[in-house]
Amino acid sequence: MAITQSAPFYKFFTASSFPACATPGSTFPTCIGDANDNAAAATLQTAFVEFNPKRSYLMIWNLNVQRDLTQRTSLMVGYVGNHGVHMMNREDDINSVLPTRTPFGLLMPVNPSAAPPCTEAELFTTGGCKVNPTNGDIRGMYWTGDALYDALEAEVKQKIGSGFNLSAAYTFAKAIDTGSATVIGDPFQNSISSPYFFCTKCRRGVSDFDIKHSLTAHLIWDLPSPKGLGTLGSQALGGWEVGSIVTAQTGVPFTPIISGDILGLGSADPWAFPSVVASSGCRSLVNPGNPSNYIKLNCLGLPLQGAIPDAECVKVTDPTTGSPACANLLGSVRRNSLPGPRLVDVDFSAFKTFPFRAISETFNAQFRVEMFNVFNHANFAPPIVNAAVLSPITNSGGTVIGASGIPNAGAIDRTTTTSRQIQIGLKINW
Repeated sequence: MAITQSAPFYKFFTASSFPACATPGSTFPTCIGDANDNAAAATLQTAFVEFNPKRSYLMIWNLNVQRDLTQRTSLMVGYVGNHGVHMMNREDDINSVLPTRTPFGLLMPVNPSAAPPCTEAELFTTGGCKVNPTNGDIRGMYWTGDALYDALEAEVKQKIGSGFNLSAAYTFAKAIDTGSATVIGDPFQNSISSPYFFCTKCRRGVSDFDIKHSLTAHLIWDLPSPKGLGTLGSQALGGWEVGSIVTAQTGVPFTPIISGDILGLGSADPWAFPSVVASSGCRSLVNPGNPSNYIKLNCLGLPLQGAIPDAECVKVTDPTTGSPACANLLGSVRRNSLPGPRLVDVDFSAFKTFPFRAISETFNAQFRVEMFNVFNHANFAPPIVNAAVLSPITNSGGTVIGASGIPNAGAIDRTTTTSRQIQIGLKINW
């Protein structure tokens, strides 16, 4: 990655305007300017790979007990876990101004644009330094991550009569890591692509793919053939099999953020977290079942100033509470701290096999009807597109002077499953 994503072998830029180099009579330019000009080294993208990283490894363990409760009922209960050490994490841009560790939390300099370059020894001790001011984006890859997973699993199987089979599986699990990214910064839609490489506690949270509760059940029923309907009626209505799969699970997590670069990180991929407001009704930060306002916006604001000295605080007014706040203080919300909407899905199928003995002993045709999301239940996705709850307000010089709410913040705009889908099929076997 160090070569394939570093200048001059790799050049990443956004063409925001085109030079006036169109040929006469043409409406589209025949040349495009290179935004990453080799003469401007501070705009060039490079990459960093940790030197001599520690060896990563993963420990996996499991224990399960199985028991036949009756002749037709079996039960399995198990525990599954793993622990990853020195796991690889990847960030899209680690070239940012670093905060100072204070009793109040991580505090950015009041004027980060004027932050002086620091020596390597001062980089993580002085604060207010940019990792490398002579470069542009720096794609980072390092082996300082860890991951934990613990799960309780249970499965029961039941056979009733000669044609009814039922099974159900439940998992109660929790996955925690310092970043779910590997070779790309944001492998999942709810990923944060540059989750503060300088702060392990800020990165630690439930994994992007964490699902706390998951229940899956399925049944297959060989319907009995009706009697008293004659040969034709028995063949038409008999021999059918029906099946169903039921899935119910809690939602994947996501992170509320403050848009823009209110902290003054100075990177190409800045992130800022809001703080939880001490108010009634804010024990949970989401409104389940409310797709228009899934995030409780009245519970999130800017970090309050408290005892932070005026000289160290970019003083603004919190738009949520109206209290003095510090725009340059990292908020208390952390990565993947909000749960997404739950998912409930029921699929149904019915099929029948018609033998054609007149053709051959093995020739048959199977007719199938399959219904997905049979109850047409709307399963909402987390409001990832609208996860930004606040936006910084700056003056003409780019200095942060306040913050404001964002229209449609917390609104859900998509679903995770389709509407009811029905398909009919015919399969011929010989």
